[in-house]
Amino acid sequence: METAVSKTEFRDAMARVCAPVNVITTNGPAGRGGFTATAMCSVTDEPPTLLVCMNSRSAQTGLFVENRRFCVNVLTGEHKDLAACFAGQQADMDARYAAAEWIDLKSGNQALADAIVSFDCRLVEARLVGTHNIFIGEAVEIRTRKDGHALLYFDRNYVHVPTQAGSFGG
Repeated sequence: METAVSKTEFRDAMARVCAPVNVITTNGPAGRGGFTATAMCSVTDEPPTLLVCMNSRSAQTGLFVENRRFCVNVLTGEHKDLAACFAGQQADMDARYAAAEWIDLKSGNQALADAIVSFDCRLVEARLVGTHNIFIGEAVEIRTRKDGHALLYFDRNYVHVPTQAGSFGG
């Protein structure tokens, strides 16, 4: 396939797009898994549906497909270390989960206790596009908290959303 944009050029350009940081979890018959993702967005509100992208080379792909469910946990500025842990700095899944407090959901998934918002989803479709799987999920439960400031990913760094004008943290 011929393209006018190189992989490096595309990656460098995407690094300039600010994105919320999420930990995506799954738990079910295939086992427990989780990874950090910035590629998450809503698809539609009727039914309430969102999508998450995961590199198809991830050893966890089978877990998410087989469990048929996942939970999107939107992180706060205080979750920088947790984001790094689930991004692969900690390979052991039990150690990843030990780094935070979790709440068991009706579906069997676990939600991060202090996430800004958690979307518990039923997997409705998984589609491979290039190097990534797109997991499309219908939200079956939503947990929110009223305080907390988002953690964003920009220019290959974690950045806090300002708590007051001009008070960015890195």
